[in-house]
Amino acid sequence: MTLTPIDVSFPLLLAQIAAAFAAGLVDAIGGGGGLISLPALLAAGLPVPAAIATNKGQAIFGATSSFVAFWRRDGIDRARAPLGFACGFAGACLGALALMAMRPEPLRPVVIALLLVSAVVVLFARARLSAARPAGWLADARGTRGALALAAIALGLGAYDGFFGPGTGSLLIIAFALCFGDSLTRASGNAKVVNLASNLAAFTLFAARGAIVWRIALPMAAANVVGAALGARVALARGDRLVRVVVLVVVTAVAIKLSLDMASR
Repeated sequence: MTLTPIDVSFPLLLAQIAAAFAAGLVDAIGGGGGLISLPALLAAGLPVPAAIATNKGQAIFGATSSFVAFWRRDGIDRARAPLGFACGFAGACLGALALMAMRPEPLRPVVIALLLVSAVVVLFARARLSAARPAGWLADARGTRGALALAAIALGLGAYDGFFGPGTGSLLIIAFALCFGDSLTRASGNAKVVNLASNLAAFTLFAARGAIVWRIALPMAAANVVGAALGARVALARGDRLVRVVVLVVVTAVAIKLSLDMASR
């Protein structure tokens, strides 16, 4: 994947900074920030591969910050962390390599479908999990079955994160809660391990290929960190409602715009 020069106007940069701030805010509350930052990059006219790569360029900073915060507060199951990290990293490498091997044109309808599906899952599945903690279908998260399940979740969603990304954190929370019976807070901490690994892998590959638009990614990264810090102070009860409304509006609007762009060609 070769990145063609992209002109970054000041209004465009301000729009991306605002989107990154909102993404950091939403991610700190309950995941799904990529459903704001990536659509904003696509709506600004970036080619799909460049938008996904640039989104990783700014998301790695927030992922690192979140992981460190949960690790310091003992919010992560440290026995599960090494396997989750390794499989998440491997999966993301596969996903990112698949993205870079594809031609840009077929990606647009794929992105529209993934945006809509991930938005529906994030919006409605997490709302149901918030109502009651599931028991989990694995009695022992550290046994053989638990290890196999963790490897499958981390590898599969890591590949999804490397190829596309938005909603990965929330999907991991859902998977860990349903599979292992983690509380949503514990599932969120464990999700940060896989999320960091997949972001790191995709970021490394995209950066090595020169696919990241750094003039956009770096200012977005700073805004993402600030938004995440503020989001940690938002009440979770009102936060979940905010996430559902913002994500639904943004994803629907961008899916419509991308569909119109396709129809006009």
